[in-house]
Amino acid sequence: MRIAPLSLLISVSLLATSAFAQDTATVTGIESEISKKQAEYDNSTLILEKHLKEESQLQKQLELLRARSTELDKEKNQALDAMNEMYRRLIDDPTLDISNAQSRYQKAVVDHKQNKDDISMQLAAIASHRKDIEQIRVSKHTQLNTLESLKEQLATARVERLRNEFTREGTLEVNHTINCKRTETLAACEQRGQQMGLQKATKRFVDQIFANLTEERLVEPKRNLAGAQVKILSSHVVNSAFSGQGNYNVNLSVTMRGDVNSSRLCSLLNLDNRFCADYGTPLAGNFQPSYGTTYSDSQLTFSDSQDNGQVVSVSRMSEQPVSDYSVKKPIKVEPLPDLKKSKMVELTLRSNVYDDEVFIDGVSYGATRLTTSLPKGFHDIEIRKRGYKSYKARIDLRKAQTINANLVKVPEPVVAEVTAAPEQPVTTPVASIVNKTSSASIVVIPAGKFKMGDINGNGLANERPVVEKTIANSFAMQSKEVSVGEYEQFVANTGYKTEAEKDRGCAYYLNGEPVWEATLNWRNPGFDQESDFPAVCLTYNDAKAYADWLSGQTGQLFRLPNEVEWEYAARAGKETEYPWGNEIGKNLANCGWCGSEWSNKSAAPTGSFSPNAFGLYDTVGNVWEWTNKKSGQSDVAVRGGAWNFAPSLARVSTRLILAPDFRANYIGFRLVRER
Repeated sequence: MRIAPLSLLISVSLLATSAFAQDTATVTGIESEISKKQAEYDNSTLILEKHLKEESQLQKQLELLRARSTELDKEKNQALDAMNEMYRRLIDDPTLDISNAQSRYQKAVVDHKQNKDDISMQLAAIASHRKDIEQIRVSKHTQLNTLESLKEQLATARVERLRNEFTREGTLEVNHTINCKRTETLAACEQRGQQMGLQKATKRFVDQIFANLTEERLVEPKRNLAGAQVKILSSHVVNSAFSGQGNYNVNLSVTMRGDVNSSRLCSLLNLDNRFCADYGTPLAGNFQPSYGTTYSDSQLTFSDSQDNGQVVSVSRMSEQPVSDYSVKKPIKVEPLPDLKKSKMVELTLRSNVYDDEVFIDGVSYGATRLTTSLPKGFHDIEIRKRGYKSYKARIDLRKAQTINANLVKVPEPVVAEVTAAPEQPVTTPVASIVNKTSSASIVVIPAGKFKMGDINGNGLANERPVVEKTIANSFAMQSKEVSVGEYEQFVANTGYKTEAEKDRGCAYYLNGEPVWEATLNWRNPGFDQESDFPAVCLTYNDAKAYADWLSGQTGQLFRLPNEVEWEYAARAGKETEYPWGNEIGKNLANCGWCGSEWSNKSAAPTGSFSPNAFGLYDTVGNVWEWTNKKSGQSDVAVRGGAWNFAPSLARVSTRLILAPDFRANYIGFRLVRER
């Protein structure tokens, strides 16, 4: 049975069929939904804080009741002793009044019983309050994931809107006057005047495009990086005339369509390049500029025509003539003479890998296959993919050219088998790996210091403040999350029943909310899995039970990592959000909208992506991982993100707090081995 992946609670008008569900979404609609979800999240935060304060008060009251219980128990014993003493004296003196002693004892018994009842009621109130807190926390996590997912959609919608605005079509009417040279014929003067009129039209067309961009303030300072172009679809002379002073005046009507280097849109909007990798249908929306029906130098009319046209590269065009210019249709009835051929040359790049990234002269152009036009001359080409040796070349581009790059996979470090001898302190960041009874490899993490928390300022409140932590001794950690096959060995050996199998099943996401399904458990998590997939639908206690069993099997102590150990190991000496940098990139991990084949569908086989510098796999995405809770803590933190959670929640410092008995098909674990 396959459970539907996370889908957002947004209106039908915002839903779409593209990878990021953005084809029919509008920026304003998504921004409105983000505002709504942010308000819900903020309200949940306030409610949670209120409940936590109330729980703290209840706990204090419980402590007072327990302290009073000791006092009342002492009073009851003293009253009983006093009453027994009075009974002994009554034997010698039958007239002795013992009513006061009896009343004292009776009151002590009643008070003691009432206090016990109060303690029971207080414990019940705390338990009920804990359930409310757990529910609010899960709801907050859902709201947070929805909110971050909407931000993903917003980024895609902004790119689509900008691309759509750059590629508008319009008709522009311009006037241009030149002085004919004494040495040129009237026909040559006419031709030159019309050429310069076309150049003037293209400049003003581009100026109009930039002036009417919705995010003009953000994009305009980077205008020279936009790679903006103009396609001339048609042109004709409205009227023209020579003056007696040797001047030529022409009035041109030019129909043009804009174009842009799509790979640069993300740079213009300060977004991760992954949002420019794929494009759906251009957005339709009310953000289109409104123009009148009179066409002048300051007005354009836009249409949705997709006729092919000729391209004129434009950055900041001046009023001076440009030579690399061509016209599709004649300006007069008779055709214009051919102009100089464009100095732009077409370059096509291909590679043998998927989801690579192309850099030309240091600028990202997206992934292969890529076809682009570049100026003639020398260019530096680089094609990168994580886990592969980059392809680099310097070419002299003189004519249309195709490059087929072959990227070679970088071999993984040699695995060294280590005996059971005591581990020596590790002084190098390169991890040593040992194979024990468990099939999972063990990576030795070196001692060191690191900054823990929201170093880059992109995190949640519970990631702050940033604190420097010291790992005094090296420790060993499983390089991969515990797999289905490994957990099956434990169950087969012990007959253990997980909490999901005992009661209520396991949670999964449906329409943006965690839903409990009684039939779901680690064997059947709601998506197809093999033995090398991470074991999920397991509670904190289920993970600890496995750790206890593995400790008994190996004779070494295995346990869940604490949060300091987990983050130190996951950072692997880096202060960036992810092992490879501050952007999630594409197909580098299995998280929601991360571009992998499993994203928003299911967990991935453990170790499907490159390890970090310490040799740990899947510290970004795949499944959240349980960490060890401190003594006295009620809740537990999970770390690392998951296949159906937004990339921003897969950062190395992200923390989600859950009840120990919560289980879902996006939560698993890995263990550390103590020295």
